[in-house]
Amino acid sequence: MARCTAPRYGHRSASAAENCPACSSRYSRSYYSPSYSSPASSYSSSSSSSGSSGGKSRNVKARWSSSGSTILYTPEEIRTLTPVRENIEKRSNLLDLRDVFLCHAWDDRKESAKELHDLLESKGISVWFSEKDVLLGSPLMREIDKGLAKSKVGIVLVTPSFLKRINNAGIADKELSALLARDLLIPIVHNTTYDDLRDVSPLLGSRSGLSTSEETMAEIASKLAELVTPETVLN
Repeated sequence: MARCTAPRYGHRSASAAENCPACSSRYSRSYYSPSYSSPASSYSSSSSSSGSSGGKSRNVKARWSSSGSTILYTPEEIRTLTPVRENIEKRSNLLDLRDVFLCHAWDDRKESAKELHDLLESKGISVWFSEKDVLLGSPLMREIDKGLAKSKVGIVLVTPSFLKRINNAGIADKELSALLARDLLIPIVHNTTYDDLRDVSPLLGSRSGLSTSEETMAEIASKLAELVTPETVLN
């Protein structure tokens, strides 16, 4: 008796059904209704209306979101931001912390960095902004380290100008590794790619973050504001 090959081949196409000795007589190329599908395809079809400009499914609500929040995340964003949120909660008893430390290239101080800074402050988020708080010429990673000590979370705005700056500065791997190990650092990639970041700084590039190629700067600012705000305040 012919045996169905679906458990092995999945019958994910008309040709696969036709090649099955048990099912070929019941299917044709003109009509195919698959009885097996991959988890990835099922997930994609069930969450395609999640509202992502980059094509990724955003249909997950963060546990730190308020009951009235409408902000949705991809599963990858939840995995990325959860350890950060947990460390923010552990530091909640510390006084005089800024909500966000924003690190950026000097060339971005009046454009993308200021845009993100202004969006965050418009949401009531206090920002350690290097344009205001970091002396010109100070070592980049040292200032990130100092800023993180006085902030709930560090945001690195990764732009072409930033890549050029850190490439010329020669960031020490051990410094960057120590920062990343604390799970208080989130890259925000803008007008560049993670591949370009990995070419310059493999350690920072290994950390997932947020990207303006997938969401607007305003949407990213909303997620950052939600991340650093106590749940009881969000309503």
